[in-house]
Amino acid sequence: MAGTLLDIAMMHSDALITRAREGDKNAQGKLVQLWYKRIYNFAYKFFFDHDLAMEVSQKTFISMYRNIEGLQEVTRFRSWLYTIAVNYCREELRKRKASRAVSLHELKPGEGETSYGWEVSGNKQENPERQLRQSELSELLQQCLLELSEEQREVVIMKEYEGLKFREIAEALQISENTVKSRMYYGLDGLKKILERRNITKETIGYEL
Repeated sequence: MAGTLLDIAMMHSDALITRAREGDKNAQGKLVQLWYKRIYNFAYKFFFDHDLAMEVSQKTFISMYRNIEGLQEVTRFRSWLYTIAVNYCREELRKRKASRAVSLHELKPGEGETSYGWEVSGNKQENPERQLRQSELSELLQQCLLELSEEQREVVIMKEYEGLKFREIAEALQISENTVKSRMYYGLDGLKKILERRNITKETIGYEL
């Protein structure tokens, strides 16, 4: 996939991170602009819930503002930021389970929100009936993702949707790379079985597990 201007900006943001770490408020604000959508998408994929994704994103960047001066290595900013986001996702999940005893499978998608990740095959100019079918498949795929364990879902989202390297995921989750690879393997295998159980093939969704 060709890099967007945003991707390029992220790749060359070391100087921005350095200034932000030194207390430059303008640089900190630009980092939020660069990374907000990525963190929101991660949280949205984790919960399939707009309000929770917004809550996690806001808390993540408030924490970034407060703690970035303590970041030891500029090159570890991405994994450091995802560490914060993951911790807030886990916190929100614990709170929901404790206060309402809501299981993961009962979480509902946010109204009118776009689901990023798997792309259903087909031309966007197709007829309305096919577009509706694609939308239904996209939502079904998200529901399949929610059937994974919390640990597997974190890794699959980070690797398949966010494009993090195994090393970065290991740093973000504070586990070994071998553990990351193991969770990734079982996560993708689990998704494949879930899709097979629902009679969804890679030809249907345009994504190969």
